[in-house]
Amino acid sequence: MFRNYLLTAWKVFMRRKLFTAINLLCIVLTLVVLMVVTALLQNTFFPTGVEGKSERFVQMIMIESTHTGKGGRRQGTLGYKLIDQYLKPLKHAELVSAAGFPMSVSVYQQDRVSDLMMRHTDAEYWKILDFTVLQGRLYNAEDVEQGRMVAVLNQSTARKLFPGQSYLGQKFSANGQMLTVIGVVQDEMHINAYADIWAPVTAQPSSEYKTKLFGGFSALMLARSPDDLPALKKEIMQVATTVQYDDPNQFNRTRMWGDSKLSLFSRTLLGDQTEDGGAGKFLAGIIVLMMLFMTLPALNLINLNVGRIMERSSEIGVRKAFGATSRQLVAQLVLENVLLCLIGGAAGLVLAAGVLWWLEGSGLIPYLQVHLNLAVFGYGLLLTLVFGVLSGVIPAWKMSRLAPVHALKGTA
Repeated sequence: MFRNYLLTAWKVFMRRKLFTAINLLCIVLTLVVLMVVTALLQNTFFPTGVEGKSERFVQMIMIESTHTGKGGRRQGTLGYKLIDQYLKPLKHAELVSAAGFPMSVSVYQQDRVSDLMMRHTDAEYWKILDFTVLQGRLYNAEDVEQGRMVAVLNQSTARKLFPGQSYLGQKFSANGQMLTVIGVVQDEMHINAYADIWAPVTAQPSSEYKTKLFGGFSALMLARSPDDLPALKKEIMQVATTVQYDDPNQFNRTRMWGDSKLSLFSRTLLGDQTEDGGAGKFLAGIIVLMMLFMTLPALNLINLNVGRIMERSSEIGVRKAFGATSRQLVAQLVLENVLLCLIGGAAGLVLAAGVLWWLEGSGLIPYLQVHLNLAVFGYGLLLTLVFGVLSGVIPAWKMSRLAPVHALKGTA
């Protein structure tokens, strides 16, 4: 029986090629958009690779300072002093890193100038993130303590600055400072790992950064296990109450949070000051938008299927006259739609992989590396089945309920 259903469905597809093409185009385009967006979101908020420990760490880029007796308020990025004095001693953190934000620098080489992104970090940065070292080594705690003028480059930058040469030991000038290359790592585009050049935080021209509560730094705090994260977040909020300002008449109260990547993004976007940064609302909003995006093509498919099934009313009438039940007719019509959606889903997955491959090579998102994994493939397969059921069951049930005489006449 099932084999007959499949053969019938194939013949229907080939007989009505225009309808088949329109349906497939609708399914493919919808799935490609959903799959690409899902893959990018997963890569951003639930990364693997260099940020593979993200289920164990929280991060912080902003603090809020107020005064209990005044109306002033200041929000700003972290200073090195805040991280070094208040966050590094956290008891529930295995490691705490102070990492500067990527800053544009000019790299001078004889008669050539390259504009690149440079990040200053401490040694703990390399222990929290899992970079792939291609050549040489990463700078360590001794390099940072001694303020050595060393640098780590990513692979693309090393090729750009020193084409056809040995990378290690090369020297280059970045904003007037001469740095020596000691290591080369694989290209990465994740927010915490993105840069072209890395150098020790102590290799900066001035040590003034050490005295500031506000500055151009972010903090990464690695818990010993995912189970320790709630305690770590509470400890961060508790430590915020102990922050001392140079001028207590200006500010005397601090609020700060340890966030996951999702919470950090939603807190920044929504301005939410709750403990989770509004991550639940943000995630719910994404799901609602995706469902709305799916609804429009599903309704369109239903309308197309009603028209297609009306054209097959004579066929349905003949089958009912020869004893076909409503359940059998519904099963046949829904199977046709599910099969069409699976074909469209397979094509959509292939096309989505092609779009992501193009994005990786286009340079629109620097150093992007994202793939359709098994979880994303499962989501795509589930979506195609939902499409098949939603767009097939309603018109199929409606036509299966027609009396044979009405169906043979083509009247509803």
